[in-house]
Amino acid sequence: MTEILFIVEESEEGGYTAHAVGASIVTEGDTLEELREMVRDAVRCHFDEDDAARPKAIRLHLVHDEVIAA
Repeated sequence: MTEILFIVEESEEGGYTAHAVGASIVTEGDTLEELREMVRDAVRCHFDEDDAARPKAIRLHLVHDEVIAA
């Protein structure tokens, strides 16, 4: 695996939640900077250092929902 994708959404309580696509990894952060660090840490914990499936890059896809009046 060369890359792992995380879908990032704003939490209702504040902060952000990231869910990996194709792997059972979920993490949270209060800020985007904190979330980036938490995602890196979660990927390191999920994959062994010498695991051939360990991704070389992490992609964050930020989803922003907006509701407007009709």
